[in-house]
Amino acid sequence: MIKDAIAKVIRREDLTQTEAEAAMNDIMAGEATQAQIGAYLIALRMKGETVDEITGSARSMRANVVPVPVRERAGLYDTAGTGGDGKHTFNISTAAAFVIAGAGRKVAKHGNRAASSQCGSADVLAALGVNLDLTPDQVGKAIDEVGIGFLFAPKFHPAMKHAIGPRREIGQRTIFNVLGPLTNPAGADVQIIGVFDPDLTEPLANVLGELGSRAAFVVHGFGGTDELNTAGPNRLSHLKDGQVTTTSLDPEALGLPRSDLAELRGGTAEENARILRGVLSGLLNGSRKSAVLLN
Repeated sequence: MIKDAIAKVIRREDLTQTEAEAAMNDIMAGEATQAQIGAYLIALRMKGETVDEITGSARSMRANVVPVPVRERAGLYDTAGTGGDGKHTFNISTAAAFVIAGAGRKVAKHGNRAASSQCGSADVLAALGVNLDLTPDQVGKAIDEVGIGFLFAPKFHPAMKHAIGPRREIGQRTIFNVLGPLTNPAGADVQIIGVFDPDLTEPLANVLGELGSRAAFVVHGFGGTDELNTAGPNRLSHLKDGQVTTTSLDPEALGLPRSDLAELRGGTAEENARILRGVLSGLLNGSRKSAVLLN
């Protein structure tokens, strides 16, 4: 099936959801060769991925995920970003996940180690002492009893091993960069997703609607970040009641002062861990605290 999909995409023809899901099933099952995976990913990138192609691919990945058992999936939150923005901000969405949990919402934080940045969510959480090697049952128990759990992507997406080589060798963004935040193993249905490209906010909000999310914000920050920030107006696509609306969100309209993007830069995992401790303990205020509140 993936051979047919490659041929169609090379002709710059869009795949249906069913065709995209079947092609991704071949990848997840290890039935596609490394050359076929690389050709497919590059052909999709050059044509441009559609809502149907992303939706079908996400359905396949969700079907191949190791599920996390939780008592209640309705109203379960996730905060995640695609990465790849090159801005090297500290782990804002990770800090925001703790704030959401502290406010009484259940959070299934899905993430990984850094790919293009200095410090991914898994890196900073490990530096904070979080055990990344929990079983699905243990993560589910943490969500149910504590209110937050971390879903370390490699443990819950074993079928992704077939695409690791081609992705590394290609060295370019592919559809997989946007699929990660769409495939939460605990089935979170309220999502705040940051993207590296402003043109992705509306399509991904529509994808989440197709996948059954109750509500979602897909955002692109001022200056090109994959998180909301206080440096200027941010682009936001809001999924609610099956409808998507796209607006500009100015932090000043919410009473948050503007700041320079440089003030939000992070560093190593240990440096970012210190920032998160400072913000969450109330010792660090100013632009970093405002950015976390905004997210």
